[in-house]
Amino acid sequence: MAENKQYITPETKAKLEEELNALIAHRPVVAAEINERREEGDLKENAGYDAAREMQDQEEARIKQISEILANSTTERAGIEEGVAHVGSVVHVYYNGDQNEKETFLIGTRAAASENPDLETYSEQSPLGATILGAHEGETREYQAPNGATISVTLVSAEPYNSEKAARLREVKADS
Repeated sequence: MAENKQYITPETKAKLEEELNALIAHRPVVAAEINERREEGDLKENAGYDAAREMQDQEEARIKQISEILANSTTERAGIEEGVAHVGSVVHVYYNGDQNEKETFLIGTRAAASENPDLETYSEQSPLGATILGAHEGETREYQAPNGATISVTLVSAEPYNSEKAARLREVKADS
């Protein structure tokens, strides 16, 4: 069922797994802190206990979030082809028939965006991302912008994302 999974890069997966393992390893430390604070007496007026419980809640929420991301993602690129816009593609487009108004961006997730701060990232659920998803090179599609305007977007090219290409894109942007 890989088609229902979000693509994440192997680097992103490794970072998430590392964070998850660190949080899980930290559980006994937080539990010991809670027990230590509990022994201080009245829990109603125990700021240390409240802080330790809050830390536990935050860390458990993050563990759940990372676990869900990892369970619902894949690093496999099966079915991803150049020339077609997919989640995990770097796309080059122009708007409203104006070939001078070009934009390059990644169709991806928040994790992909944080990994690539110099590369604009649009979710596949955004109006632009949803419209361009599945488009072939040279294909023009229209979408409704949040301000109500109808915008046409033409896919110039699409290629599977990889970290080496992202590094080259950053270098090109820095030189221009």
